[in-house]
Amino acid sequence: MKTRSIKTWDEEERPREKLMQQGAASLTNTELLAILLRSGTAEKSAIDLARDVMAISGGRLDALAREEAACLKAIHGIGAAKATAILACFELARRLAAEIPEDELTVRTSLVVARMMGPRLHDLPHEECWALFLNRANRLIGKERVSSGGLSSTVIDIKIIVKKAVDRLSSGIILVHNHPSGNPQPGGNDRTQTDALRRAAAVFDIALIDHVIIGKKKYFSFSDEVESRW
Repeated sequence: MKTRSIKTWDEEERPREKLMQQGAASLTNTELLAILLRSGTAEKSAIDLARDVMAISGGRLDALAREEAACLKAIHGIGAAKATAILACFELARRLAAEIPEDELTVRTSLVVARMMGPRLHDLPHEECWALFLNRANRLIGKERVSSGGLSSTVIDIKIIVKKAVDRLSSGIILVHNHPSGNPQPGGNDRTQTDALRRAAAVFDIALIDHVIIGKKKYFSFSDEVESRW
């Protein structure tokens, strides 16, 4: 049986028209997702399809953000185009949350690092390691993912990180990686790699300023040797 098309709804009930008239904040998560999906199927409206998508994450956006394309495409009515649109939306959200104004690109505290990188890393199901490159004034002059690993660890190539810092004429490096478990406390391997990178960078007069581990709304700073919230 065919569902009632959104086009037949009263104008103030249609997600796109509601957004234009009342603003995006007036829409539910399901309505916003329906706009992103653009259309439904012969059996379901875009709203019904959006409900199906939200259901796989228990209605939580943070859980939906961690879903992979294959899981989304398993939902009847979600093909490659709709799945990639959802994934792209969440990636844009992560990048927006991690973006900081140009006049705040001076990195002086571990909290700045955590707020910059936390939105990108805290909900990943695997470990990623990033290097932030700074000049002598602690201004951020570049950042790059240097490794991506499994569920519990990632191996960094110290020579590659130091080379990238030298190529950028960096004076300092801040290493950042996540713990998918949500617990930011460092393990023995974290400390070993930190010490090795510090020694290697020092040969080129480059300082390892900090190593920040991102957890679930918490982070650990080697420079501060303390766990804090971001």
